[in-house]
Amino acid sequence: MKKFISCAAVVSVALLGVVPAMAQAAGGKGFDKYGYNKTARVFVGTCLSWYEGKYGSGGEAYCGAYSNDRLVMKWNKTWDECNAHGNDDATYCAGAMLTNEWNGKVRGGSGEVWHYKIIWVGSEGEDSPYWRSGGALVWNNYEELMSQGISEGGNHESLVHATPNGFGAGK
Repeated sequence: MKKFISCAAVVSVALLGVVPAMAQAAGGKGFDKYGYNKTARVFVGTCLSWYEGKYGSGGEAYCGAYSNDRLVMKWNKTWDECNAHGNDDATYCAGAMLTNEWNGKVRGGSGEVWHYKIIWVGSEGEDSPYWRSGGALVWNNYEELMSQGISEGGNHESLVHATPNGFGAGK
């Protein structure tokens, strides 16, 4: 057991030196001060840091009790292209997808934990050829495929469950 712990410690220390070097070698395309890594298409931060990175000041009023909740977002290249072209052109938007994972089980957090899967469907909403049965329309041109989590009271809830639920399954 001691041998295993020693090896793990050596590997951990070695990785601490390698990870920053890798970020620098990649041209400094790592995480910004808010938690965005736009090259990897991932965000890791809080509701407050997300808001500040996207809109600037005023995040406390917007996020409220969720300010300290941890948020992990992952999206694909098509999501970026769709946003860049107005969010309603299948040429750029078909296949756009995003996951949001909220964790409010942290000090000063909301106490809620939620996981969302979202895809682009276009302005036709439920009449879109990309629409999946059981989903919910969000942000006018997007469908929530899944919304499930633990509410503030500690109860697990599944509010949205489209069929099929996986990314790419509806193509």
